[in-house]
Amino acid sequence: MCKLVGTFVLLLLLSLDSRDCSASSQDDKITLNSVQHWAVKLGSELSSFGEVITRKKRVQESFKSAQIESRDGEKLVQSMADDIRAMMELKVSAVKRIVEAAENMAFDKQSEPVPEDYQFYNSKEMDEPYDEVSITTTAEPDFNLENWIVRPPTKSAHLQLNAHFYNIPVNTNFSSVHVPTNVYAWADGVIKGIHWSEGLDTHFINNYQSDPTLSWQYFGSSTGFMRHYPAMKWRADPVDIYDCRTRAWYMEAAASPKDVVILVDRSGSMTGQRRDIAKHVVTNILDTLGNNDFVNVMTFADTVEEIVPCFEDSLVQATMGNLRELKLGLDNFETMEIANFSAALTRAFELLEIYRNNSGGANCNQAIMLVTDGVPYNYKELFEKYNWKYDTPVRVFTYLIGREVKVADVREVKWMACANRGFYVHLSTLAEVRERVLEHVNVLARPLVLQRETHPVVWTPVYANVTDPKVADYLWEQRERAEQKERFMSQRRDKTHFNSETEQNRRWKITQMKQGQYSELGNSQYQLMTSVSMPVYDLRHNENITENVLINEAYWVSVTKESVEENGQKEMRIARLLGVAGTDVALSEIQALMTPYKIGVNGYAFIVTNNGYILIHPDLRPVYQQILKPSYNSVDMIEVELFDDDRGPRNFSKELTALRQEIIDQRTGNKIMNVKYHMDDMKRASRAKKHYFWTGISESPFTLVVAIPENYGRHRITPPPNDDIHRLSLTFKNISAQQFLLDKWSVHPDWLYCRHYERSFSSPEEELSYFLERVARPGWRWPAKPRPPEHHKNKGHERHNGTSDGRERTKASNSTPRNEYYCDHGLMQALVYDAINTAWFNKSITESASNETALKFIERFGYIVAFMATHSGLTRWQTHPPREHENSSDTRFEFGKQWPRAIDEVWYRRAVEQHYVDPLSYVYSVEMNTEKVPLNVSAAVVTAAHAVFHGDGHRKAPAAVVGYQFQHDRLAEWFFNITATCDNNKGCCASNAWDCFLVDSNGWIIVSEDGNHTGLFFGKIRPDIMTRLVEDEVYKTIHIVDYQAVCFREKKTTNPAATLLTPLENVRLVLAWFLATSVWLYNTITVGLAQGSVYTFDDENVTPTVAYQNYENDEETDDPFLTKPPTARVERDFEKLVLINRTRPTPCDREMYLYQLDYSNLNEKLNKPLKECDRPFYVQLVNFTNMLLVVVDANCPKEEGSVFSVEPTEVLYNETLPCLKHIHPLYRKQPVSCIRSHPEESNIDMCGRASIPGRNMFWIPLAVVSIYTYL
Repeated sequence: MCKLVGTFVLLLLLSLDSRDCSASSQDDKITLNSVQHWAVKLGSELSSFGEVITRKKRVQESFKSAQIESRDGEKLVQSMADDIRAMMELKVSAVKRIVEAAENMAFDKQSEPVPEDYQFYNSKEMDEPYDEVSITTTAEPDFNLENWIVRPPTKSAHLQLNAHFYNIPVNTNFSSVHVPTNVYAWADGVIKGIHWSEGLDTHFINNYQSDPTLSWQYFGSSTGFMRHYPAMKWRADPVDIYDCRTRAWYMEAAASPKDVVILVDRSGSMTGQRRDIAKHVVTNILDTLGNNDFVNVMTFADTVEEIVPCFEDSLVQATMGNLRELKLGLDNFETMEIANFSAALTRAFELLEIYRNNSGGANCNQAIMLVTDGVPYNYKELFEKYNWKYDTPVRVFTYLIGREVKVADVREVKWMACANRGFYVHLSTLAEVRERVLEHVNVLARPLVLQRETHPVVWTPVYANVTDPKVADYLWEQRERAEQKERFMSQRRDKTHFNSETEQNRRWKITQMKQGQYSELGNSQYQLMTSVSMPVYDLRHNENITENVLINEAYWVSVTKESVEENGQKEMRIARLLGVAGTDVALSEIQALMTPYKIGVNGYAFIVTNNGYILIHPDLRPVYQQILKPSYNSVDMIEVELFDDDRGPRNFSKELTALRQEIIDQRTGNKIMNVKYHMDDMKRASRAKKHYFWTGISESPFTLVVAIPENYGRHRITPPPNDDIHRLSLTFKNISAQQFLLDKWSVHPDWLYCRHYERSFSSPEEELSYFLERVARPGWRWPAKPRPPEHHKNKGHERHNGTSDGRERTKASNSTPRNEYYCDHGLMQALVYDAINTAWFNKSITESASNETALKFIERFGYIVAFMATHSGLTRWQTHPPREHENSSDTRFEFGKQWPRAIDEVWYRRAVEQHYVDPLSYVYSVEMNTEKVPLNVSAAVVTAAHAVFHGDGHRKAPAAVVGYQFQHDRLAEWFFNITATCDNNKGCCASNAWDCFLVDSNGWIIVSEDGNHTGLFFGKIRPDIMTRLVEDEVYKTIHIVDYQAVCFREKKTTNPAATLLTPLENVRLVLAWFLATSVWLYNTITVGLAQGSVYTFDDENVTPTVAYQNYENDEETDDPFLTKPPTARVERDFEKLVLINRTRPTPCDREMYLYQLDYSNLNEKLNKPLKECDRPFYVQLVNFTNMLLVVVDANCPKEEGSVFSVEPTEVLYNETLPCLKHIHPLYRKQPVSCIRSHPEESNIDMCGRASIPGRNMFWIPLAVVSIYTYL
């Protein structure tokens, strides 16, 4: 014992002595000169090695004949805007032809009877081209057998994969029809529309022939069906909830923008099923609103309250985020007290009047939606006061809820709608809600239809093809269910392991990793697009109308009101919207017209809508873990353009908001701004000055913006004018440029070099090779840019009736010349120039070695990849030793297959930036080692990149980036060989007294003595040293806010909604209770017999699930707790461990602090001596690199402090994000088109529909029995 005490005292004295003097003995001490020598030697050798491997000088010589051209941002943005506008005109012209054809076909044929044996192509029932793929579709709704009519089967068709339509099996010879689940295809109005619209196929095909860039064309009918071209199998996975009438392209074209106040009765009578129907009504109304609409939802009883408190006394923009907040708020209101209709209507009218007088909100249509189960009277005095004296600017739509409604309620509620240009609907079941709610869209469309002359052209915000936003929540819920199932199964297999601390920590990390993953690289699952659409009008002025009429306040009958000629006593005036016609425009097609090769590296173009939202932007990240984000289509411009003004989250400067307003207003201008931006999946950040140029895209709500780096973005490389592609065949005797692209090359997959519209290719390289061969042939002509054919407007909307004029138009449209292909002449010219002048790069690395020393250098490093990427998107690479006979499966691991995007790759962008720090340096990096993607250090590679600039004296521009990759362990070996030599050969990095690191310019470890540190953030390993480096301003902090982040809110479990407690319902509940009790009793007895005891649970804890009870009987488990009956505490712990917290993905803001090396006065900051443990480290810049050599005295204890983290953390506000955005609104530009009234609308009598039983009379005795029972 004494010996132990003595030893402890001796060690304590030694440690104190070392702290007083130095952490390391004098013999082991490293001097600053040694560290500087290491940095110089390592950097010099790496630079020499890079010169040999990359053949940088020869690359530079390859561009000596190239010209330097000044980049005029104003001309560039205007040229791009003109090209995009020309493309948009093509799409608009195609839609106009569909609209005109549909209106005339409907006028001629919609009254014709449909043959009983009529067949059509039903998208849901079409055959797949391959049987092994199982697709879930939603079948047609079931009907009573007595109403069942045998219908002809759908037409069958052969479908083929088509690359132009995203490799979906299609048939371009005709269209097919999608019918929503809630719509019966053979209903009279639906099947007639399907029948007459079949003639649109001719126009779909003609459009596609004249413009082969056209995507999906469609006509969405107001009855619910959608005819789309080409025909395809509708994939409904997991269920088909698609209804074209709730899509943005339909809603915004069907009616002008609107302000809507939804009033929901929450009086005591609105309980049970009535409450459920009311919530469903509100949800469906909200689904019909778009970004140009404004809305609020209020509930009323004695008082009137907003469903979302922070939206008080205001209307909010109907973005996905705000609509989501309103829908969630519907779960919170409770029914009680007596409804005060007067207060509710007054509040709604006054709010709408404020917005009308201030020209706020939508500044067009206004409507009140009243959802109730009855009113005491019609409140005529309120309508006179607030509506009629202003010429009825507010429409009133009423929704009467419930089966048992009073006749007086029907009369008064319907009067309220009819007297205020609205529509009345009676709803008694959930199933009819969707169809009846959509009636208000047709009513709002009446002024459009009546004026007939104008067909507003509508461009939608960004959206993801046919994906419904509501599916996102469902997919996340399914994912959590799968996770919960896996946890139950894991616990059942091995409880001891599952409940162990190690396993729980592992699972916790996985959960944190999933919830911390805020970005998603690659959105191939979703096709992002915009659509252009126009309304289609019924050209008829009158028709026979069937309406349900209440007779003697006792029963309903169907009455047909026949139209009368104009000289008659009465005419049934109609103004019917037939539907909406449109076509999709893939965002990738617009991006191709932005000619990114003209913008250059670290520059980009983006498009902003009239609301300030992003349509296209390189930093638009709509997907989270392969699920669409909740607010992906309402990302604001200033949420992606991060200006470097050191302000806090959402504290936007006046300068920034002023710039945003100029862009939204579609003015032409330019401005230089300091910005900060992120790259490498938000793990690196940088600062720069960028020059913004913008101009409006005429006849659209969009503004195009181009951002160019201020220094190297001023100029660009162009081929010499005498080096045309056609001269190539003369110079090289009909040899095509393909001869210079023989092996190991790739091109940017997203750039438009040449595109063939009638052929498909397996890769961009194959398509380019095809065109390079064609260019070399005699007679080649560069195709002109397609222009829209002249559209002949049908003046007066008179039908053609097969006139010669109509036939001539059809003939003209059919004879429109079709371009088989399109090429970007400038880009092809640049590519061919690069290909010819860098063809020598095909030589192996060893052939290019200048001497034996260089050859030994290469051999020493083993496997090496040398690469080069040019400004034209061409990437070449060579390997050593060369891979001669590669398997086809291995080619995807080739350098150019993994990193084919040239100027858009991170290593390219960083190398060009580094040129302005040190034009001789290389940028070194390794793959990052994160919890999400752990790095396999043994297989890690180091990437080094260097920018090659070409200049003509006073101007220069980036021409290419060269670089090389080699195995990480070779760099580590090289590093430790150099740092093993120091003063007296003692105390070097090889000893335990010193820790040595190579850290890159963003703080990520490239080399460490501990290989597991590779790819980690240095601040995580040595936070004390990183703190000092930040304090000394060696690294500068860059605060990045991710405004597109997703956070997780715990989902509140709510009880199932109450149902109407009829006597039959009470019997059902008693039977259900008896059955559940019997099962519970049986399970309890079984478990007791099997385990010898019955487990008990405290009432305060979670009730065990059935699945958990079943897992308790697993006989194969090794859980030692089961050797004796577990206590209640143990059971409770098990239950908490196995259950997950149900969450809901929610939009939020996350912030992170990233770091960048500050090169200003860097030597002064670094050349500081070691001061024992006060400054226990040296730092030196490794010559010709972006790396710091950090040498730390390992004998000095680590200072306690917070660990540096580059992971994002949620920004906590005092309000929810939708509320915060509402409190601080941003400027928006209201749409130009607004058609909200027409004098002839007063002649339309149709203003309501009732919900009545079916034609069978079984409901009458059933109703009598029900009444008798209640009596």
